[in-house]
Amino acid sequence: MRQVPLESADIAPGHVVEWRITPPDPAHADHADHRETRNRRSASFNQDKHHALIDESRNTDEPLASWLAVTFEIQGTLNRAALESALLFLVRRHDVLRCEFQRLLGNLSYAVHRPDGIEIEAIDMGEFDTSQEIRAFLSDGFQKGVDTMAWPPYVMGAVIRETGSSTVYLAFDHIVSDGMSMPNVVRDVQVAYAAYRRGAEPDLPPPGSYLEFAREQRRGYASIGVDDDRLAYWRSFIGRNGGVFPRFPLDLGGEPGRLYPAVNETATLLDDRQSEALEARCRDVGGKPFMGLLAAVAVALREEGGPDLYRALMPLSERGRGTWRNSLGWFVNTLPIEFPVSRDLGFAQLVTGVRDGFTTMMESIDVPFIRAWELLAPEHFTGRCWPFPVNFVSYIDMRKCPGAEHHPRWRPTAYVWVSRVNGSTSWFQRDSAGLHVNSIYVDTPQAHRTMAALHHTLRETLRAMARPVALAGPRAVPDVLLKA
Repeated sequence: MRQVPLESADIAPGHVVEWRITPPDPAHADHADHRETRNRRSASFNQDKHHALIDESRNTDEPLASWLAVTFEIQGTLNRAALESALLFLVRRHDVLRCEFQRLLGNLSYAVHRPDGIEIEAIDMGEFDTSQEIRAFLSDGFQKGVDTMAWPPYVMGAVIRETGSSTVYLAFDHIVSDGMSMPNVVRDVQVAYAAYRRGAEPDLPPPGSYLEFAREQRRGYASIGVDDDRLAYWRSFIGRNGGVFPRFPLDLGGEPGRLYPAVNETATLLDDRQSEALEARCRDVGGKPFMGLLAAVAVALREEGGPDLYRALMPLSERGRGTWRNSLGWFVNTLPIEFPVSRDLGFAQLVTGVRDGFTTMMESIDVPFIRAWELLAPEHFTGRCWPFPVNFVSYIDMRKCPGAEHHPRWRPTAYVWVSRVNGSTSWFQRDSAGLHVNSIYVDTPQAHRTMAALHHTLRETLRAMARPVALAGPRAVPDVLLKA
């Protein structure tokens, strides 16, 4: 499973059907009156910030929007009734998909519809003759149908074919989902579909409640103050960095404070054999594969003109506790990481630096990024975007996700879209085919040149790191990559 632009999605034509949530009866909400503030629950910090950002941009010349989506294949003649039941099961299973959000007295809160109050209905969207028509339809439908300010903030459908396989698609607003939710969506729907097709009930592990996660997070950090000891790592980083946000160190050609249309592109950096070789080298020096990747990213940035000290924001999954591994929701925290990347460091020293930086960072994993940002950089908190291009890098090993053993048959693919950006974001994924990167960045001539050069250098750096020590030598990067 990897993440690619929707424009490059490999979806064969067919007949499209969508399933939409029918308006719930107010009697099936978890309280009698949605308007009563005392009966509502506070959203998570991520949800609150996201909702405010989208809401505030609605009446501007550059409204912001985004979605996350996934497609996957169901083999053989599709049983539409079983698929409809599986999609209904998904919505009933995950409480975050049954939340209606509303901002009252400045705070974002939600009402939750009970599972038995949710029903769906099929809408026939017609026949599409080419893959290009399918991609255009999905792009338009996701942008119109996935809305932070509307309910439900997601779209569900399928491209049905008489022979071969049918493609199921789902797109979500970030307010109810994150990248690690996509494999769970695929696993849940596939398992439920197979069960309903044979007349049985789905047998899946309990998902855990994102709403309970949000409550725990707010109980722990809503009242935190700027001098709280739990912010010590953030304050220390700010003192060295000069602010909360680590800059993307290369020229993207953008103007300060301006948002640009986004370029969305993907590339394979290493095949599976090369990825395994890199993992082996990382293990040999006491590191993990993502540490070798971060070391390579830091070296590539340095080779393209960046500094000898790597600093970035790194999103981290918060699913490790309880049953949240099986949940849908926005279980992502973001923390700064830094480590040295000077030319005199060999591979083992680079990986050790990454490991040490990561270990120190993880001591503050429970501190919500949104609260640290609000408390320590209030001058930037209400802006429509980060103050300048930020170095932001994500990594997911898709082979470790629930249902990954079935991915070769299910053929899941993830997608991310954003309307406008002011910098660059890169998501790295490891799957059974190798190591891949999906980057979204500002659409400027300079950014195209910068990112093309960076991806080339990164690919060569990773391949050099993946070679056996006898061939790669003691340095992390062969001499041919060093700038004159």
